[in-house]
Amino acid sequence: MTTKALRVARLSIAFAIAILSAAFFTGTATAEPYLAVREGFQCTQCHVNSTGGGLRNAFGNAYVQSQLAATRIDTGETVWTGSVGQMLAVGGDLRADAIVTNVPNSPQTRAFELEQTRLYLNFAVIPNRLSLYLDELVAPGAAINRESYVRYQSSNHAWSMKAGQLYLPFGLRLQDNDALVRQLSAINMTTPDTGVEFSFDPGSWSTQFAISNGSAGGPETDTGKQVSLQSVYVQRSWRAGFALNRNNSASGDRNAMGVFGGFATGPFAWLAEIDYVIDKIVAGGLASGERKQLAGLLEGNWLIRKGHNIKITVEQLDPDRDVAHDAQSRFSAIYEYTPLQYLQLRGGIRYYNGIAQVALQNRRVAFVELHGFF
Repeated sequence: MTTKALRVARLSIAFAIAILSAAFFTGTATAEPYLAVREGFQCTQCHVNSTGGGLRNAFGNAYVQSQLAATRIDTGETVWTGSVGQMLAVGGDLRADAIVTNVPNSPQTRAFELEQTRLYLNFAVIPNRLSLYLDELVAPGAAINRESYVRYQSSNHAWSMKAGQLYLPFGLRLQDNDALVRQLSAINMTTPDTGVEFSFDPGSWSTQFAISNGSAGGPETDTGKQVSLQSVYVQRSWRAGFALNRNNSASGDRNAMGVFGGFATGPFAWLAEIDYVIDKIVAGGLASGERKQLAGLLEGNWLIRKGHNIKITVEQLDPDRDVAHDAQSRFSAIYEYTPLQYLQLRGGIRYYNGIAQVALQNRRVAFVELHGFF
């Protein structure tokens, strides 16, 4: 076995052990995904979306005020639940950053950036059954629609259907779209697609099946379609799931698969994911080979005390298993402080390591972020 193959095998085994440990050895231990793992929640416990992210429901807003914040400012009888009347729910997120970036052989850059301002809207045409949902990125720059769909759910909420533009189900719904697993899969909260999704959520299981254009929200250019399947089994202190995705395209098919999970041990919440992608290479209209890629993530979150969380992530990417010495990695250490409801301060560092010839793959980033949400 070559040195590179041995390294990849060791990475795969390490992450597989992390996930299997979550599934079999932590049964007695007591959105971002780590919050769901820490509390033993399904995504729908706090969010309107069955795969998490976006608009918070009434329970999610109650959790923000009673559990997430270090201190709750008493607002008397005026308590925000997300609802405006009986049929309309609204929400939003704003993230503003101060970032210092060091790239080898380049001057240091320091910048204030508005990462995003998002507005969410859910109009319940038939309460608890039929709704219209909107996720709009309004800044920076021109407004961009991220999600826009109609959703119908059964009377017992065990299954639902969405049609329109939506985030595809694949792996952990991480807030960090630049995570290597989210970059490799190309399925994150910047790449919605147009299609339909069916969700089945009976008890401990949560399963989604989607068919979409496969153009990441852009115009359809061929007859191929993208098919996604994800299923997660959730228990109080652990969860494990898998995801499959096939994108049939004239420019080359893509097959992706992933396994992911998490478990809670006291004040610690752990997440892990491994994704494997095979891209078919097409040249001159003819298949000319394939590119195999692998990425993994291991994340630990330590609840120091209420409102204070430390997040450590270790990531690895092999962009081509047939090419030696091209691996990339990223290490992050982040402190999250939520002093009061709907306001969070985050600060941290990220270290990137890659091939020496590409300076950007070896950058160092330090940031402070103000996150306001409702």
